[in-house]
Amino acid sequence: MDEFNDMNIVDTKKETDKKCPQCGGVMDFDPASGNLRCPYCEYEETIPVSEEEPKKADELDFYTAEDTSNHDWGLATKTVLCKACGAESIYDALQTSGVCPFCGSNQVMDAADQTTMAPGGVVPFQISDKNASELFHKWIHKRWFCPKLAKESAKPDRFKGIYLPYWTFDANTFSSYHGEYGIDRTVKGKDGKTHIETSWFRTSGTHQEFIDDELVFASKNHDASILKGLEPFDTENNKVYKPEYIAGFIAERYSLGLKDAWGKATSSIDNKLKQHISNDIQAEHHANHTRNIRLSTTYSDITYKYLLLPIWVSNFKYKDKVYQFMVNGQTGKVSGKTPISVPKVIITVVAIVAIIALLYYFNVLR
Repeated sequence: MDEFNDMNIVDTKKETDKKCPQCGGVMDFDPASGNLRCPYCEYEETIPVSEEEPKKADELDFYTAEDTSNHDWGLATKTVLCKACGAESIYDALQTSGVCPFCGSNQVMDAADQTTMAPGGVVPFQISDKNASELFHKWIHKRWFCPKLAKESAKPDRFKGIYLPYWTFDANTFSSYHGEYGIDRTVKGKDGKTHIETSWFRTSGTHQEFIDDELVFASKNHDASILKGLEPFDTENNKVYKPEYIAGFIAERYSLGLKDAWGKATSSIDNKLKQHISNDIQAEHHANHTRNIRLSTTYSDITYKYLLLPIWVSNFKYKDKVYQFMVNGQTGKVSGKTPISVPKVIITVVAIVAIIALLYYFNVLR
């Protein structure tokens, strides 16, 4: 574990401002090609990867990880001295990379001055800002409750590419469970009409399952519901962290420590295990329902990764209100907030009530 941390501290100190050999401009990471690209003359250069280094982030042992829960997360802002032009820039304390507003050089903060560990891997952008804009327009035109005028007038502000911090966890689980399953049967009542009766039976057993890359968002600065809508990410398709992959983008450090993240992960895993156990019970007993599933789970061989995942962030204004949305920089999935058309909601509710009333009416007559 110590060797891993030392390795990443060295990596984050590397110079990230790659000068274009043709025009001298600062090169950025290009999502389309996966290379470094000069925005001025369009010269491209591949990111060097040696045969000796791993291709993706390693799974690290959870139990031997350094204790992050007691760390000082730092001040609200941090002053960074640009190595290229000497200008000082103010960054949020949780922001680890950016662009110097004076000379345009890429900035990656020195991990030695920070209290959080360096990322083990990064999922590079594969969707460009132009693609993100096209995907947004397709997405908003499919929002039924969004007003037509908003769909037609929505022009997102300039997209900002940001790498957000995530933890992923792997673990073997062993669960003991108790619960009930129900089997339906059709019976005829005294009035001659048929109805469904459910007989309930108790059950218990054990369940083993391997959890792979349980994802936990590691920041408290963004709308969690929007970010949840961007999932899933293909976290297996990551690359070992190199500063070149975040050149030209913003990257944020985690504000949710490893132990707290594991607590959130176990809550999510527990819900998944309950659902999987419920499915197994129904399949085993040919049941129609389950209820009151209670389980006790032990975890072993817990490992984690600290990854930076790519997200495009933007917003648009409608009737003096700003609506934020995001685009998954790997898959292109869009998630966000939109205005709601009250007349459309009323029409939909009335239509649903009318359909239910008609079905009830014909069912009674029958």
